[in-house]
Amino acid sequence: MENIKDLFNVFPRAGRVEWIGIRPERRSPVSVVESVDASEKKGLLGDHYSGQSGNRHVTLIQAEHLPAVAALTGRDELDPGLVRRNLVVSGLNLLALKDQRIQIGDTLLQITGQCHPCSKMETTLGPGGYNAMRGHGGMTAKILKGGTIRVGDAVVVATSAQ
Repeated sequence: MENIKDLFNVFPRAGRVEWIGIRPERRSPVSVVESVDASEKKGLLGDHYSGQSGNRHVTLIQAEHLPAVAALTGRDELDPGLVRRNLVVSGLNLLALKDQRIQIGDTLLQITGQCHPCSKMETTLGPGGYNAMRGHGGMTAKILKGGTIRVGDAVVVATSAQ
């Protein structure tokens, strides 16, 4: 039997970037893009949040959580732009990646914490939207090495050598 501490670092499959969105201005609609350039100093280029907080350059949400939030808000499906995250990632438990480094294309990110919902979710998703997002809000990340992130890119947990 493996040590439980060792299991914290077992991620045998890569995830995948399913969707990318940037917010050009505060409170403006999310723009869906096929790729985005990431900078250690400026965050995601074109996103209004870029460079404002080193621990929150990028927000990520797990694709598998979108149907849960949709169900909790009485919807058949949920447009990722409504939850205002930058990346939708499938195939990896994002919450398990806290404090891990992930490689997406040539970009290296450090997962820094949970991305808790804000009060806008009540307006955007309707009554109960805030509570529907609790526990499903995704994660925040800091850009350690810039590059380009594209829809379809693999998301892999970085080894210490990367």
